[in-house]
Amino acid sequence: MCPARRQERQAMTAFPELLDDARRLSDAGRRQILGITGPPGAGKSTLAQRLVAALGPQRAVLVGMDGFHLADAELRRTGRRARKGAPDTFDRAGYASLLDRLRREPGTVYAPAFDRAIEDSIAAAVAVPPEAPLVVTEGNYLLLWPEIRPLLDQVWYLDPPAQARRDALIARHVAFGKSEAEAEDWVLGSDERNAEAVAAGRERADRVLGWTAD
Repeated sequence: MCPARRQERQAMTAFPELLDDARRLSDAGRRQILGITGPPGAGKSTLAQRLVAALGPQRAVLVGMDGFHLADAELRRTGRRARKGAPDTFDRAGYASLLDRLRREPGTVYAPAFDRAIEDSIAAAVAVPPEAPLVVTEGNYLLLWPEIRPLLDQVWYLDPPAQARRDALIARHVAFGKSEAEAEDWVLGSDERNAEAVAAGRERADRVLGWTAD
């Protein structure tokens, strides 16, 4: 397992370079778990999905932290629905347990997936076969929760310009049904508070980088 080390933010990193780095991880000889983190709207899901698609199902599987969102019914019951996405709105222990299983269990491990269309998780939606050499996991709090970092071989922190990140978040919320005003309120409120929490773990990443889809 690679020790975390501080790195300054790199210049925008092209996708082919990141793909080469992920491919080297998948050739390490034992299963590696690559974490991709950063504040909301940093492009974590996009990068993780592209890496896994380019490597192919024989070499990489994507397991998102968002599959461990508490269900909306539970968030409403506990009065946390308006803060969905905050650290205490996830099954943190469940996520840690899954990563531990991915490191040591010899058989197929099943993981949940988050469906944005229904704003809820689907249990056992992702199969991780024993022969998969690389698991890519992405989420906001990989460096905030201390029990998670030791379970990851590398962590990349995405650090895009703040305004570009906010604009992307607003567009995402609008695409999933919020009005422009509702989206701006959510991004400048809940999402920005979560971004501040995420930034506290930045220095524990192996790499801090920008990236370009070109």
